[in-house]
Amino acid sequence: MRTETEMMDLILQIAESLQVEAVALSGSRTNPRSPKDDFQDYDVVYIVENLEDLISDSSWLDQFGKRIIEQEVTLGHRRLYLMLFEDGNRIDLTLCPKVHMKEWVDSEAGFKVLKDYKGLFEAYQPNSNRYWTCPPTEEEFAASCNEFWWVSAYVVKAIRRNQLIYATDHLYGICQKELLKVLAWQVTNDRGAVDIGKNYKYLFHYLSAEKEKEFSTLLNLSSIEKVSQSLFATMKFFDREAQILAQKMGFAYDQEEAEKMIAYAEERLS
Repeated sequence: MRTETEMMDLILQIAESLQVEAVALSGSRTNPRSPKDDFQDYDVVYIVENLEDLISDSSWLDQFGKRIIEQEVTLGHRRLYLMLFEDGNRIDLTLCPKVHMKEWVDSEAGFKVLKDYKGLFEAYQPNSNRYWTCPPTEEEFAASCNEFWWVSAYVVKAIRRNQLIYATDHLYGICQKELLKVLAWQVTNDRGAVDIGKNYKYLFHYLSAEKEKEFSTLLNLSSIEKVSQSLFATMKFFDREAQILAQKMGFAYDQEEAEKMIAYAEERLS
């Protein structure tokens, strides 16, 4: 596997050969809190004058090495090349037109400029607060609670219909995400604004091992029976943590709504 030094040198050499305007690195390799391992991507942006010249013939990508698999994605005015190489390294390379630099900067939580002879990045600051969570307003808290209990009814319906994918999507994709949001708000109540990372990946750095273990038990969604068990455990977990947060922040919490939805689920899934 090529070393970090070898990869960074290669990224800059190819940028030089293509005469790109500027190069920057983003993602976990710019965050000192991120764990260092062989799975870290090289999230790189090439700021270019003429995007069409580079995408019309992409054979220059071969200079990075032999690829196991790749994706080509258009995102706004940018073109992304996501490449996994045979030696295990991965580069997520963005080609961004110079006139649309702000579009890329606004999409990143932070970045490190590697090459910028013309000072193009001087007018831009990293969006370092992108994954920071602040304490909620009472309206935000109420909306989160309402969303959780409302969507839980969809999970009940899917379980009764034996629709595993539909049930799993709503339970994990919505209900448990609202639970994570409430847990993150608890952290902000104690600490102020915190960086919880993309998809809550740093959240349990701030919480007890017991809570992390409890949440992990919710994630067995391998059958309708397991989804049903997870739903009731998730409801109980959310109800408890929402009550704690409401008490800490002096917010109203609709306990009657929670009790009615738990009873609704128990009646229809008993």
